[in-house]
Amino acid sequence: MATVSPSWNYTLHLPHDPRAPGIARGALRLILAAHEMPELTPTAELLAAELLANAHSHTEGPYILRLLSTEPGRVRVAVWDTDPRVPQAFVSATTAPQPPPDAEHGRGLRLVRACADAWGSSVPRELGASKGGKLLWAECGSGAAAW
Repeated sequence: MATVSPSWNYTLHLPHDPRAPGIARGALRLILAAHEMPELTPTAELLAAELLANAHSHTEGPYILRLLSTEPGRVRVAVWDTDPRVPQAFVSATTAPQPPPDAEHGRGLRLVRACADAWGSSVPRELGASKGGKLLWAECGSGAAAW
């Protein structure tokens, strides 16, 4: 008899504090373990780490980590922050400038795109671009599951 895995989501509101990304990654590990998805932990944690670091580095306000699974073996990692500007590296791979080889920054969102099965962004226009912030998301899954 097949078991049905109901969809789930968790939302963690984070202050603009340097400890927040680490706390969020710890929560992600616990959530994936509780839902028996440990095989996704390394990739999901990398995706979350880069998205959270981007939110912390480039905004002054709070941010939110959301984990969502609507299908067994897949998770969407999303980070909302207060800045409505979508980073160029998340808009188009062809128009984003490549960082110089000795640059200390500029590779995180490229890493997200390379490691995720799918990725994207949204700006909640109904709230007004200056108030609504943006959401960057990335998905990963195990096996041949399709989102």
